[in-house]
Amino acid sequence: MEYTTLGNTGLTVSKLCLGCMSFGDSDWREWVLDESEGQELIERALDLGINFFDTANIYSRGESERILGETLGDRADEQVIATKCYFQMDDDDPNSGGLSRKAIEQGLAASRERLGVETIDLYQIHRWDDETPIETTMRTLDDAVRRGHVRHIGASSMWTHQLAEAMATSNRLGLRSFETMQNHYNLCYREEEREMLPYCDREGMAVIPWSPLARGVLARPHEKMESTTRGQTDEYAHDHPYLSGGGREINERVQQLAEEYGASMAQIALAWVLSKDVVTAPIVGTTSVEHLEAAVAALDISLSDSDVEFLEAPYQPVTVSGHQ
Repeated sequence: MEYTTLGNTGLTVSKLCLGCMSFGDSDWREWVLDESEGQELIERALDLGINFFDTANIYSRGESERILGETLGDRADEQVIATKCYFQMDDDDPNSGGLSRKAIEQGLAASRERLGVETIDLYQIHRWDDETPIETTMRTLDDAVRRGHVRHIGASSMWTHQLAEAMATSNRLGLRSFETMQNHYNLCYREEEREMLPYCDREGMAVIPWSPLARGVLARPHEKMESTTRGQTDEYAHDHPYLSGGGREINERVQQLAEEYGASMAQIALAWVLSKDVVTAPIVGTTSVEHLEAAVAALDISLSDSDVEFLEAPYQPVTVSGHQ
């Protein structure tokens, strides 16, 4: 395993982060692994040197956090644990979502209990809340840091002007600022290169992209996507413009390079993300130990400049996706 520094936090993290949406309760999403399979993934990730885990309270309605916390147990202090809040947790309680003081404080307390930790290393807002003034959200997050319930705070997919507003607000009020950005970025979706990634680079923010394999679209020939359980049931994969804007040709070029390197398509797609200096650690979600091991092996692949250019050439602008 290779390690890097998480932006300006000073935390040392593995260059791959294990995304924990893939385990919890299949009643939440059909392709989600059960508890024992999730535990196996976590244990293998630890064996491989991964020390960075990203979950969210909404993943299987808290089951992902619980499984992660129980599996890590006494080892939790040696890991870097990130979780998120925003989405409504209880359909009958509108205050169980959003970024109000009530939603954040109650959500944070529940996440800490499920994870079994006193302090969460990285607490992130999962989306932007148009209904809550950003001053309220930033003051609440700052209070959480001051109470010792959170060490660092981060943001996820939003418009760059919203992130800039949040940063300006925290600076003006003398509050803790966001130190990480978890955004949507992969070979088939590169709209973040226009504003968000340059802004994060300028501010020294860590970038931890979600869906680096385009929800599996970059892991297999595009015509075979529907053959998988996730391809058949994951409506979100179809909501993103992965196969428009040159996406099919990009997929085919990933296939071609994979054959030349003797690697899997997923490894080539991950190697491309890892080649970007602005990226700190992509978040890899997987439903098998085999795929997790292959993802770690992608760290050994160094794409040439011409390979990167070959992969990127077909890209065309697509509709902004991920926080719309």
